[in-house]
Amino acid sequence: MTSTTLTCACGQFHLEVVGDPFITAECHCRSCRSAAERLAPLPPAFPLTGASGGVPYVLYRKDRVHFPDGTTTLAEFRLSDTAPTRRVLTTCCNTPVFTEFQGGHWLSLFAGLWPDDKRPKMQIRTQTADAANPAALDDSLPAGAMTTAGFYARLLAVWIAMGFRQPGIDVPHKIGA
Repeated sequence: MTSTTLTCACGQFHLEVVGDPFITAECHCRSCRSAAERLAPLPPAFPLTGASGGVPYVLYRKDRVHFPDGTTTLAEFRLSDTAPTRRVLTTCCNTPVFTEFQGGHWLSLFAGLWPDDKRPKMQIRTQTADAANPAALDDSLPAGAMTTAGFYARLLAVWIAMGFRQPGIDVPHKIGA
């Protein structure tokens, strides 16, 4: 399998992904949109939302994402102290790296980590019932109940392939926004 090295905006942080993502998705849930809005003043290295208002992610199994420089330059952001989802950014330049669901076996890497010409194309839209502006959604990506069912089927297939493991990732810092 091939690996791809991705860097933060200033080049101090690196991560490697092995193989291809198991899916790419543009999420329109309130949580992702709210986090993107609250993180916008940090100035992130790239916009977190796409033209339709969703947050584009490239999803990988956790066991296929490696941090050759470690995770000491990462900080987590949560919408509240009890929020099960965390967004992780670099401390050097506020580059958004990934979103992680508590107990999850995958990482939703922010698509902006890839250069425009190498960025995997989005395959689906999720949580479109929560879209801030449903009129901005076109038919360029599949969305809806069957798409969501297929999305969850892929998540389950990946978890089975990982032997039902849920690797942890230590993120030493916390930020508030």
